Amino acid sequence: MSPEWIDVGYLLCAMCFVFALRLMNHPLSARKGDWVSMVGMVFALGATFLMFQNVASINMMLILGAVALGAIIGAGSGRKVAMTAMPQMVALLNGLGGGAVALVALYEFLEAGAAFADKPPVQSITTLLSVIIGSISFSGSMIAFAKLQELMTGRPISFPGMKAFNGLLVAGSLALVVLIFAVPATFATPMFFLLLMAVSLVLGITGTMGIGGADMPVIISLLNSFTGCAAGLAGFVLMNTALLIGGALVGASGLILTLEMCKGMNRSLANVMFAGVGSAVAGSGQSAFAGRQPKSYSPDDAAISLANASNVVIVPGYGMAVAQAQHQVKEMCSKLQARGIDVKYAVHPVAGRMPGHMNVLLAEADVPYDQLYELETINPLFSETDVVLVIGANDVVNPAARYDKSSPIFGMPILDVDKARLVLVSKRSMGAGFAGVDNELFVMDNTRMVFGNAKTTIQAISSALENY
Repeated sequence: MSPEWIDVGYLLCAMCFVFALRLMNHPLSARKGDWVSMVGMVFALGATFLMFQNVASINMMLILGAVALGAIIGAGSGRKVAMTAMPQMVALLNGLGGGAVALVALYEFLEAGAAFADKPPVQSITTLLSVIIGSISFSGSMIAFAKLQELMTGRPISFPGMKAFNGLLVAGSLALVVLIFAVPATFATPMFFLLLMAVSLVLGITGTMGIGGADMPVIISLLNSFTGCAAGLAGFVLMNTALLIGGALVGASGLILTLEMCKGMNRSLANVMFAGVGSAVAGSGQSAFAGRQPKSYSPDDAAISLANASNVVIVPGYGMAVAQAQHQVKEMCSKLQARGIDVKYAVHPVAGRMPGHMNVLLAEADVPYDQLYELETINPLFSETDVVLVIGANDVVNPAARYDKSSPIFGMPILDVDKARLVLVSKRSMGAGFAGVDNELFVMDNTRMVFGNAKTTIQAISSALENY
């Protein structure tokens, strides 16, 4: 096959990837973006296979078998995984991508042997960067997966001198890179390379285990960016255009997403990585609400309040996702709207465990997109709202974020639900959120707790509405 046709295939692949990213900018076109990106991947695989005309038949069969097996496993797991488990699935798949890049770099290094020292500097440096970044992304993503899957505690794990230890690992990695270039073509060089891979794996573990579960989506996004960068570097190593373009797009978009999430929490990336938010349950030291007891409502009481309101704002959170209550919420809101009550949904940018988590859940229940309001738009309207119904959200509605400098969420933009005339909170208990801090909203004068599983509670409120 002519090399020109391979280039055409890669060009079509790149066009599909860029167009897919454009479509994913809006919830209504995001599904089309998924399909376009899949078409782009087909072009990338097709063009790459055209390069393998001299590969032995048995090897080609093995490659095709691996591609088919991966496609079957990916499609099957993607269909079965629950929305609440999507972040850990992203972490797992991202880690496998990083590990694959590290193994490609290892193979290229071992195959080159003594000739590695004679490679162009761009290729040799990108090979070493690929193994470092790919290994960090692999082990870090596995820790993130274990935390989100609750295979290990979601709280930050640290030990004395941890930051210094991580600094030594970084310094050790740089020293090993220098040694590989300084003593090329010796029996020790492969040992240095394997040691570099091992140090990078440890750095990924110790760098991620010190981060709390609340910040894990940010770290997953950052590790995803790392994997993209590593894949782009592998594109240099293998001289593969599709890998280079795809890696660059993933690396850049992952970094932008990471910074946007940090902006949504009003925190720097360094603060997310090193502050250890969620390491201990802490109260709001300056709160004037300490010692107060919450007031509770039954689902019937909540239904009466909602039925007599003129306007209602729904605030979905992780509790709604866990209970899979989005369909019950939509049904309840439809009943309110049938009474002429204005209903809006307020979506915090970091609600849930991944960006856009609430948007996806509400879209799944066919909630019209024009009823969804972002934080900046809805906050000025809370003071004119009769009833706010918070469903399983916690840190994103905690008023202490506005003034309590001792709180780990101080400065984070929140939904100002406490300014509404009445706040109903559907929650299973008074337990703290991911940040590990108490929420004074729950004991404020205008708040009523409706305890119970979100799905059961919303269903009960919805049924009770028919009586009032």
